[in-house]
Amino acid sequence: MNRTRTNDRFDRTRTKSSGAARGGSRFGAAKSGSPSRSGGHGRRPSAPQGEFALPVTTTPALPAAEKFADLAMPSQLLAALSSEGVTTPFPIQAATLPNSLAGRDVLGRGRTGSGKTLAFGLALLARTAGQRAEPRQPLALVLVPTRELAQQVTDALAPYARSVKLRLTTVVGGMSIGRQSGALRAGAEVVVATPGRLKDLIDRGDCRLDQVGITVLDEADQMADMGFMPQVTALLDQVRPEGQRMLFSATLDRNVDLLVRRYLTDPVVHSVDPSAGAVTTMEHHVLHVHGADKHQATTEIAARDGRVIMFLDTKHAVDRLTEHLLSSGVRAAALHGGKSQPQRNRTLSQFKTGHVTVLVATNVAARGIHVDNLDLVVNVDPPSDHKDYLHRGGRTARAGQSGSVVTLVTPHQRRDMSRLMTVAGIVPQTTQVRSGDAELNRITGAQAPSGVPVTISVPVVERPRRSASSSRGRRSRTAQNRRNGQAARGSSQRQTTVSAAA
Repeated sequence: MNRTRTNDRFDRTRTKSSGAARGGSRFGAAKSGSPSRSGGHGRRPSAPQGEFALPVTTTPALPAAEKFADLAMPSQLLAALSSEGVTTPFPIQAATLPNSLAGRDVLGRGRTGSGKTLAFGLALLARTAGQRAEPRQPLALVLVPTRELAQQVTDALAPYARSVKLRLTTVVGGMSIGRQSGALRAGAEVVVATPGRLKDLIDRGDCRLDQVGITVLDEADQMADMGFMPQVTALLDQVRPEGQRMLFSATLDRNVDLLVRRYLTDPVVHSVDPSAGAVTTMEHHVLHVHGADKHQATTEIAARDGRVIMFLDTKHAVDRLTEHLLSSGVRAAALHGGKSQPQRNRTLSQFKTGHVTVLVATNVAARGIHVDNLDLVVNVDPPSDHKDYLHRGGRTARAGQSGSVVTLVTPHQRRDMSRLMTVAGIVPQTTQVRSGDAELNRITGAQAPSGVPVTISVPVVERPRRSASSSRGRRSRTAQNRRNGQAARGSSQRQTTVSAAA
């Protein structure tokens, strides 16, 4: 209860200082009341290509925390961290948590796998702990661009939410909207959502955002790239205007700048690394291959020991390569937007458990997928955008682990790839390789496939057994329906049609 009162006092202070700033024009005019603005952004000469300069704030940030025990968090959260084996904060957590726990807005830039989920999640849960949501009125919201990322965030935060008795629900497309509606109507303090499905539930009257006091935008750049900006701004306009906002993104382009200027007030700014991609635990390799040899080299890389994600541009190319790998003896599975959400979930589960060793995917898997001990990502088709490269590569070398990103480049692709790497701020190791040679094996672990075709089995989901009484009831209802149908045969054709439609 003390925490709730503290948060309320803080919120009232924010209302006085930044209420006007939360208004602004719909298309992102600078906040007129923001203490962090005096004639626009401060400029830093080291801003990466294609990104805006990080804003200069006027309120000093609190010092970074050396350990979680130093933070003002409920003891239940600290105990949950200990039981999960999380002992030392990652840099983005150490830098932002003291400030976000105090209620400050946060702008965090860091590559995927840098620890952003707990950076915003622990603050969100700590500041919401002790409160109870009314039906259909969540208290905290995390907006993400993809279903996979929503599930990843939910899985990461679930044990900590349970520790402080907060109800957490996921709202995404491709799954039962009725079940999601039921969870919201029952009451959920924290909602992790994709913009489209959340809007649908709001339109149905199943959710309201006027009690949301903490809002997080995770992977904001991809939400802009996917065309979600109008939906995101419409949703942000519905949350409490004096509430806390946190925005995390691997890259910061002009579309993200709109969100920063419109919705963040004097944020604490933290950047894990300027390029959001080049980290000491990740190796970047560009492998020059001949077009006629690329297919065989890809197959040998896929046959390596250990898991690998392979990215291609189109779902048809993904399906073709997957079929070829299976016929060559490689346990591969396809992941792309043409798959249903249950299929995608099953494929990811099989990949994480090792039943599938090669995930062949389009950019649908470039964000929101976390797999432990994944040490290789292969761009079979080079990405066309440096942000896609960074996010594809972000599937490996997560949480301080090591990993490699390998891009197969044919002669006519070399110039474009060189430009992309320059924009991304990465200096890769470049090697000329051929299938079967020692260099390809050294860099990727490539080896000859077995050639024995494999089939990936689909697990059978058992239907729950009906009790004897329910079976008798079902038979009784069936007999009654049969009698009703016989009695209705003399009715008119129109009545028959209406009955069938019903």
